[in-house]
Amino acid sequence: MEKGAWVYIMTNRPNGILYVGSTVNLPRRIWEHREGLVEGFTKRYGLKRLVYVEQHQTLPHAVQRERNLKHWPRAWKVRLILTENLDWDDLYDRLI
Repeated sequence: MEKGAWVYIMTNRPNGILYVGSTVNLPRRIWEHREGLVEGFTKRYGLKRLVYVEQHQTLPHAVQRERNLKHWPRAWKVRLILTENLDWDDLYDRLI
């Protein structure tokens, strides 16, 4: 994995519940979500599928982008996912 920070979107199934997050260690963070080690929204709703990722140079940039995406309407987030991942494939295996 390259250095920097990441914004990501998790879901439970294609066109399912969406969660937007940011991190500096993407493989570790997604693994934590998938293993249910992170209490909260992703664990409660079983969000284990990584469907969107974008890289940023610094964590503050990634956090700002995360906040912006969280305020977007759902339809905009779905369109963002579809531009990169038409089949809603789980991208986790591509990280490791």
